[in-house]
Amino acid sequence: MGHAFTSADEEELPGVTPEQVWEAIATGPGIDSWFMGVNEVEPGVAVKQAFGAYRPRHPITAWEPGERLAYGGEEEPDGRFVAHEFLVEARERGSTVLRMVTSGFLPGDDWADEFEAMTAGGQMFRRTLVTYLRHFAGRTARPLTAPGPRVTDWPALWAALGRRLGLDRAARTGDEVVLDGMPGVVYFANGQTLGIRTDGALYRFFRGMPDTVTAMHHVFTDDHRDERTWSTWLGDLLVATTRSEN
Repeated sequence: MGHAFTSADEEELPGVTPEQVWEAIATGPGIDSWFMGVNEVEPGVAVKQAFGAYRPRHPITAWEPGERLAYGGEEEPDGRFVAHEFLVEARERGSTVLRMVTSGFLPGDDWADEFEAMTAGGQMFRRTLVTYLRHFAGRTARPLTAPGPRVTDWPALWAALGRRLGLDRAARTGDEVVLDGMPGVVYFANGQTLGIRTDGALYRFFRGMPDTVTAMHHVFTDDHRDERTWSTWLGDLLVATTRSEN
């Protein structure tokens, strides 16, 4: 059976130039600063990604510097595909409008869970891009991905993470929090993701598949914590979750 989908967001970015938006969406270091994994762009040819063993190459289908970028859309044998498009428009008084569109097709009768995860993750990625452009435009982050343990009780995990942030519940968009002594704000949260902005980083936590918690951070300042450090941090969080249940 399968499921076709399209999602779109549009944001006005005061004080952000079309050149800064293009740098963020159409260069490897720019994409590294808000998406996931390590990225490389062959101008006008392809966007290449490395995320663990997943190393796709997405052909570029539209390349209009400063205005329009589209890539992906190649169908797999079962009909699956995902395509991305970014439209950039300069406005008066130094603002830029960015429109982000994702479309695709998920095959089979069991597409619902994958679609839910893809939708939640896509919302987080788009909000991270907007947050990056509003607060870190022109800067390059060190991307950091750390796998954590398998989780059996996600509401308890999110509640434990909220307590780690100084709250008495799961975090919500707009909450002011403290992450390991660093003040921050939750710039986006939904049922499967959480993103925190501090002065020097974008810290993100995802419900990965199959049911593992994963950290995908973007660090703009000196932070000597590496993937192993954050994997241990996530393991400690799961221990705290288990203790709270007992």
